[in-house]
Amino acid sequence: MAGGSGSRLAPLTTTVNKQLLPIFDKPLIYYPLSTLMLSGIREFMLISNPRDTCNFQRLLGNGDDFGVSIEYGVQAEPKGIAQGLLVAEKFITGHKVGFILGDNLFHGHGLGRQLAEYNGVNGAQIFAYIVADPKSYGVVEIAESGKVLGIEEKPKKPKSNLAVTGLYFYDEEVVSIAKSLKPSLRGELEITDVNKIYLQRGQLRVSVLSRGTAWLDTGTFLGLHDASSYIKIVQERQNASIGNPYDVAKNLGWIK
Repeated sequence: MAGGSGSRLAPLTTTVNKQLLPIFDKPLIYYPLSTLMLSGIREFMLISNPRDTCNFQRLLGNGDDFGVSIEYGVQAEPKGIAQGLLVAEKFITGHKVGFILGDNLFHGHGLGRQLAEYNGVNGAQIFAYIVADPKSYGVVEIAESGKVLGIEEKPKKPKSNLAVTGLYFYDEEVVSIAKSLKPSLRGELEITDVNKIYLQRGQLRVSVLSRGTAWLDTGTFLGLHDASSYIKIVQERQNASIGNPYDVAKNLGWIK
């Protein structure tokens, strides 16, 4: 999901889509693409706005270079993350789906193997991360038994410090659920409301990412800087390229 106006990053995003901005040595979109590739997904639809879709096509093409297939969907207006599920309706109907936000960066040892376990999910699988200030995120509350108690979007008084990350796995019901949504007070179709419906059905599962896994939200100037610094340091120390779809494809045997 690579739409939106990126208004918090103006003037950088006045002419360039947020997901095309550099995170150290690679465009931001490479990182979420690589995350889903590591989970074993090879069929993609990238959703963006009318202005920027052609730039993503120029960068990624049809996915052949990465051993995957990439189609493109256009979100005419920024009407919420969950609207992306409706834009991709024909592409995902009848299939289980991995859904990731284009400005989310994940990195951790064994993360790909962990995510691959959810490709056949029944219901919904989301991921939480412990943060210092959860007010800016969707927040999930989990009992000691592991049962999901509740989920709310940007609460003024969070009931936990577990922020919901921008990575979701859904079963075949997600399109019909997205169709049933009504716009929020912001006039958007909220992904939190999709997750709430799965919760009401008793089909929402949450995994808390370990402290050994990095989750970076790059929607602010500080977030962009921190993400670039993180990638630079880890790559130099490990002498490895992080979030590179070419390397992921080669390691998985999808390309030579």
